[in-house]
Amino acid sequence: MIRLVAALGAAVLAGLAGLGRLALFTAQTLSHLARPPFYPREFGHALVQIGYNSLPVVGLTALFTGGALALQIYAGGARFSAEAVVPQIVAIGMVRELGPVLVGLMIAARVTSSIAAEIATMKVTEQIDALVTLSTHPMKYLTLPRVLAATLVMPVLVAVGDTIGIFGGFIVGTERLGFNATTYLKNTVDFLEARDVASSLVKGAAFGFIAALMGCYFGMTSARGAMGVGRATKGAVVAAAVLILAANLILTEAFFAL
Repeated sequence: MIRLVAALGAAVLAGLAGLGRLALFTAQTLSHLARPPFYPREFGHALVQIGYNSLPVVGLTALFTGGALALQIYAGGARFSAEAVVPQIVAIGMVRELGPVLVGLMIAARVTSSIAAEIATMKVTEQIDALVTLSTHPMKYLTLPRVLAATLVMPVLVAVGDTIGIFGGFIVGTERLGFNATTYLKNTVDFLEARDVASSLVKGAAFGFIAALMGCYFGMTSARGAMGVGRATKGAVVAAAVLILAANLILTEAFFAL
């Protein structure tokens, strides 16, 4: 019994220590925002890698999800003679929840893993030590541009994902379920509110910050060797996905609790 309690206590203390290190890492990253030097080339490269190169996977994910959502809502609504609500529910489901969350998870799978593997490999091959030798702060050069780029570009990706997801529901609704195109679009536009769109964009910024931060944190703190790189990549993706889902709950409560 004592061993069990000791093991549980050790796990709790290790978890708290990890949270403390993450909090310090986050604070240190944010502290570099207003302090030169800045690296616009690294920032631009991160914008392309995180934003533009993620458009195909974001678009396909949103398109298929919007179409499947329309089919599910129609099938469920048919039980209560409420098939006409498909445009409204697809719009609010994509904008409020599915769009931001799915884009966030796709970015966690694609970008977080890439950042963690890249930085961890740089640590293993002593490239980060070389940056320090050249009087270049690793967090200023590697972490800040990626975190800032992800935070700024994710709302754009979410907006694109929301739009394509609604379009996927529109295609299925008009071509498969027999909805009138004009009526479908009018119901979609009339039902959405500014608060829905604002919540989607805020969630996108928060999820982008989390995804990039987790990639940088696990990359910077990875162990040496190939196994360390693998563990850092796996841990970064898992942590980013869990934190994105937790942040989604908190932000949804903040926007729509009243």
